[in-house]
Amino acid sequence: MTLRPARREDAPAVAEIWRSGWRDGHLGHVPDELVAARTDDSFDVRAVERAGDTVVAVVDGAVAGFVMVVGDEVEQVYVAAAHRGTAVAATLLAEAERLVGARGHGHAWLAVVAGNSRARRFYERSGWTDEGLFDHMAEGPDGLIRVPAHRYVKRVAAKP
Repeated sequence: MTLRPARREDAPAVAEIWRSGWRDGHLGHVPDELVAARTDDSFDVRAVERAGDTVVAVVDGAVAGFVMVVGDEVEQVYVAAAHRGTAVAATLLAEAERLVGARGHGHAWLAVVAGNSRARRFYERSGWTDEGLFDHMAEGPDGLIRVPAHRYVKRVAAKP
């Protein structure tokens, strides 16, 4: 497995992993308004737009997962279904933590919808702490959508 910054040509693979993983972790756990906003096209468009914030994990020449980091927030961590249960997710999360620290932040944070118990267990095993419920504001086509989520935090090594 290798990690590298995403390229524009990675966008279709990132979008497919994101679309599938998002549905696995969010359907039944988020407001209907957000489900309606997360069309196939929305993942395609956002994968292209967010290439500059994205690091991909490549296994056997194919994108196996990705992470998006902005400031001190680990915004997205997704792994292709065929690579779940391997080291891909842990490697991507460690890279996200490194990036947050390299940007001078001492703590990283991320949001996980309450019903996504698989992701919550993964973050807890990875040393993240659940600070409790909060209203995460997700982008929708007509503005922000309130999504009940848990805020997870982790201390990282800040680099000045």
